[in-house]
Amino acid sequence: MLETIASTLDRVTGVQGSLGYVVIVILAIAFRAFMDAWMKGKRISKGSKSNDETEDDGPEPARNYTEAQLLKFNGSIDKTGRFEVTQQVYLSLNGTVFDVTEGKNFYGPGGPYELFAGHECGVAFAKMSFDNDHLDDMDGCEKLTNSEKHELIGWMEKFTYYRAYPVKGSLIPNNKLSPSDRILSKEEIAKHDGNGTVPEGYAVAPIYIGVGERVFDVSFGGVEFYGKGGAYERFAGKDASRALAKMSFDPADTANTDTSDLSEKELKVLNDWVKTFDERKGYPVVGKIAK
Repeated sequence: MLETIASTLDRVTGVQGSLGYVVIVILAIAFRAFMDAWMKGKRISKGSKSNDETEDDGPEPARNYTEAQLLKFNGSIDKTGRFEVTQQVYLSLNGTVFDVTEGKNFYGPGGPYELFAGHECGVAFAKMSFDNDHLDDMDGCEKLTNSEKHELIGWMEKFTYYRAYPVKGSLIPNNKLSPSDRILSKEEIAKHDGNGTVPEGYAVAPIYIGVGERVFDVSFGGVEFYGKGGAYERFAGKDASRALAKMSFDPADTANTDTSDLSEKELKVLNDWVKTFDERKGYPVVGKIAK
């Protein structure tokens, strides 16, 4: 049977021993199909670990930035965690924060414009200036001459349409942040759950969360967690001290603000949350919880 097939193939192709070549081709195709199926299975398995990981792969929602938060996005290598992480490169033009990482050869470490990374640069760009006095001066954008304002608009259009740098959110200068010494009642905190009016200059509405004795605005980097649809949305507009200390989603804990009966272990967890909000995330403090 095989001899008949082989002789027929040799006559058709005019090539002696053509059956062997055909077998090799079939085996190669079968191996390729097997590898494609195997890799597809690996991708599905990797992509289905958890809902949280799937959410992390998507685009980050717009957020607000403090000057201190923006300053960290300068393209430097962050060695504070377990692993070294190269930061992205952001800069702000009149309060609009752009991700210029694609242009890191210009704005990143060692680039000709690296001094702009992590700063508000509206005045500097408008004046074509490398003077440090023209950095972080949002108010100065209102004092520009007509020609300088035209120059700034031109840069913003270039970043948006020509370079297509992603807009990450809005920079809120220190003098526009809510005062940290306010005393906020439960009712006042509840008004800021991320669904309220977006203040002028902000990218998203404030999201207040009480932790410990202070109230933090987590719209400055925590929108994907505490905003609408986020894993911790139920804490938005609340004093979440007890719930966070107990690592609980139980309504009995989320609605209860009493921390007097927390165990030593739970108090430590609460203090760790305060440290995370304050130091690691840099969420601005917008008041103190009324007792």
